[in-house]
Formats: sequence, structure tokens, C-alpha cells
Amino acid sequence: MEIERKFLIKEGAFPFRDYPHKEYEQGYLSVKPVVRVRREGDEYVLTYKGGGMMVREEYNLPLTKESFEHLIKKADGNIIRKTRYFIPLGDLTIELDEFKEPFAPLLMAEVEFKSEEEANSFVPPEWFGEDVTHNKEYHNSTMSRRVF
Repeated sequence: MEIERKFLIKEGAFPFRDYPHKEYEQGYLSVKPVVRVRREGDEYVLTYKGGGMMVREEYNLPLTKESFEHLIKKADGNIIRKTRYFIPLGDLTIELDEFKEPFAPLLMAEVEFKSEEEANSFVPPEWFGEDVTHNKEYHNSTMSRRVF
């Protein structure tokens, strides 16, 4: 089960580029249900996500590089490329995504939680912007379908 909240971040609001990061590339084979292939640095993953906004099922299966390269060519819409920064916040980790074209200069932070109660009581840092947890326009699967 994935329980997360998402927030927009304004450029210059926080020095996120000072933190550890990893390059991501992902494509969507389906959006209902969400079936995604992703490269996370040197790792490759096939993900299934169920319906929902803040809380939803999520299953990850490892892929080989060859399988990823084969499947990413079958993805519909935009391939999403981003740099993900990992920022500690107490017992939590902020995963701040800096999107590449065609989504640049979008910056979005995700925070994952162990329970809905924890997610609902979360007080974001001052440098977080709008909470877009319940806005489907900011789901990567929806973004992959955006026309430019």
C-alpha cells in the first residue's frame, strides 16, 4: 500500500540540489490501471498501481535493463524524465522531483507515510507550496498523457 502526499515547490524555495539524487526515466503502458516501467539510476522496475489519490495499492517487480528498454518503447504518451532528490525530514524522506522537458521547470515533492493518520496530520515545511495530493493533473500517469 502506498500512502503519500504531493506538493508543488517553487524554484529557489529550498536548496534541494545539495542533497543525494538519482536519475529517473519512466513510461506508462496503461493508465487504468496504472502500469509503469521505470529506470531508477541503475535499477529497472515494472509497477502496478491501483486506483486512489492519497492511498492506493502498489506492486513493484524488478526488470532487467533489456526488458526495460524493450517495454519503454511501447509506452504511450510522454516519457517522463526527472532527477529525484532525497531530503531527510525527521523520520520521513522528502522525494523532490525536478522534471526535465517537456515538464520543466516543474518541481514536485512527495512524502510517503506509514498510515493515513500520519499523512493527514503531516505539517509540511514552510518551503512547500500547494498541496496537489488530490489533483489528478499531477499524477505522473496523467502527465504522461499531456499534449504539448
